[in-house]
Amino acid sequence: MPITDPVKLKIAIERRLNKMVCRKCGALNPPGATKCRRCRSKNLRPKRKGVRKGAK
Repeated sequence: MPITDPVKLKIAIERRLNKMVCRKCGALNPPGATKCRRCRSKNLRPKRKGVRKGAK
């Protein structure tokens, strides 16, 4: 069931995609994180926001 309301769609996209991912353990962290919540590593990257080619 797709979301048709543009305000709710924007909120949903922000909640799902605005995260940081730990490169060491793969944990999802809040967008403003500087250290991983699980392994305390500082090696974080932003979550990919687009659809990757070749993904099933």
